[in-house]
Amino acid sequence: MDLFASPILVALQKQLDASALTQKVIANNVANVNTPGFKKSSVSFTEELRRALGEDALPLVTSSPRHIGAPVPLARVEPTVVKEEGTTMGYNGNNVDIDQEMVNLAANALTYQAAARALGDRLSLLIYVIRGR
Repeated sequence: MDLFASPILVALQKQLDASALTQKVIANNVANVNTPGFKKSSVSFTEELRRALGEDALPLVTSSPRHIGAPVPLARVEPTVVKEEGTTMGYNGNNVDIDQEMVNLAANALTYQAAARALGDRLSLLIYVIRGR
């Protein structure tokens, strides 16, 4: 049994990776706020994580992992960068809203801090159990 392969530890590690990628994407969006024709990007991760953890409200019945709707194993869940092409905020074709990006940045910072704290607490608990004190 792998001590570090528990679903909670894996999910927290994946969340930290997703938050780090989100930070980079937001920084890129902010850096290009005045670039003509630039289209902002975002990170898609939360829904994939929910599906992998089995939190769907109505899971589909499948008999093979290749069927559509089969949950992706937690180890294979990865954040993906999605470019938002369909909107335009300014006259120059750019769709970055600096206020929205700052809100996203603050929310991402809180998410990262919460995941890091939870992961640290889990690892501290393991250390406590191993040492026996």
